[in-house]
Amino acid sequence: MKQGGIKVKRVLILGATSNISHYLIPKLLNQSVFLTLFARHGCQRLAKLVSNPKVHVMNGDWNNVDDLQRAIKDQDIVFMATSQFIQANKNVVAVMKEQHVKRLIAISELGIEDEVTGDFGKWTRKMMGNNQNLKVAANVIKHNGLNYTLMRMAWLYDQDKNEAYELIQSGQPFQDTQLTRQAAARFVADIVNNPELAAYQSVGIAEPNTQWGKPSFY
Repeated sequence: MKQGGIKVKRVLILGATSNISHYLIPKLLNQSVFLTLFARHGCQRLAKLVSNPKVHVMNGDWNNVDDLQRAIKDQDIVFMATSQFIQANKNVVAVMKEQHVKRLIAISELGIEDEVTGDFGKWTRKMMGNNQNLKVAANVIKHNGLNYTLMRMAWLYDQDKNEAYELIQSGQPFQDTQLTRQAAARFVADIVNNPELAAYQSVGIAEPNTQWGKPSFY
């Protein structure tokens, strides 16, 4: 898709009413993108964006393959605001392959690779409990043949103007405890701007210099 001679990336946000999507959407609208915003009751909940010429808002259900086919067709990048549901992940992956859409960004949680260490690891395991379903769901993303980025995020909070983040490679200890939703949105926007960033990777993402026993807001 071109606009004024500039290639416009088509980006689909699955879960467009999520807290991170709230920060992500305005960032992407400042880039050369055309957004498809997909959510349950999306047209009602995102009514202010329906008339935006850079946006297509649609109602949809992740468990409805027909909805996903309509949404994913002709996209360049798909962003999943959550990837905790095994069957939903399978549906998205299957439709992306069917539609020959390869770039996927998906949000997950820390701990799915048993990478959280020390006192913070003990606290996290106590807070999260059994995360086996999250691990299985993440494996659907990681072992699908797509060009994926799986975001293993630290504990989330909101703080205006704080977009600091660092990446923790798979296999490295996850020690920083927290991350702003604004920073998570910045990272996704950075990938949209440069799709080679964190390609074919599961990465931890956290706010630097927060290596404590638990996040500051607990």
